[in-house]
This record gives sequence, structure tokens and C-alpha cells, in this order.
Amino acid sequence: MQAQEFNELFQSCMPIFIALGDEVRFSIIEGLARTGFYGKPENDVTNKDGLYIRPGQGMNVKEITEMTRLSRPAVSHHLKILKEAGLVSVRQEGTANYYYLTIGDSTKKLCSLGQYLQQLLSQVS
Repeated sequence: MQAQEFNELFQSCMPIFIALGDEVRFSIIEGLARTGFYGKPENDVTNKDGLYIRPGQGMNVKEITEMTRLSRPAVSHHLKILKEAGLVSVRQEGTANYYYLTIGDSTKKLCSLGQYLQQLLSQVS
């Protein structure tokens, strides 16, 4: 990987670092993770690697507000940052917006950065 490619990869990971660097946003991620994964297959539809995912997963702003004890505008601000980082997406159900985790692409970026840094360190050592 060339220096320019590394710089671009690192820059693309910056929003993820910023999003994960805040305790409130991290607690929102934890809450969203809890709403998506259940242990009882009879209540849920999708089984992926032993985890059962409920089809109506996600939380609305009111639920996240109650969980974090922040104001709605503050929760919306944090959700916007998480969404811009690619960690959260939103789906509309009637008039309500439900937020859910979408960490696949972000994880790939972070893994690529980690692998590059590991290769760099092995060359230095």
C-alpha cells in the first residue's frame, strides 16, 4: 500500500473513530445491538451464526432518548454522527424512524487499516 492509499484509508476511518470515541454514542450502539439480537429462535426469524435477528429490529428516537436520558435534539445529533460514520442506518415505518446498526463496511475499513498497520510494524521490527 502506498502512502497516499494509506492516507485515504485512514481519512475514511476518521468518522468511525470520532463516532466511537464518545461514550453516549457508544451506549447508543450498545442499545441498538441489544434490540437486534435475541436468544429465543421461536420469537425470531433469521438465524445467522447462532444469533437470532428480529425482523423489526431497531429503536426510534423516543426509545433511545429514554435509554440515554438525553434530549431528543441531542440524541438526533448523535444519531446523525453515527449515520455519517456508516455505523447506523434508518428505516421508516409509518411516521416513525427506526435506527439500526450497519457496521459491515465500517468493520471492513477498520480491518484493512489494522492489517496495513500490522504489516508496517512487522517491517520495522
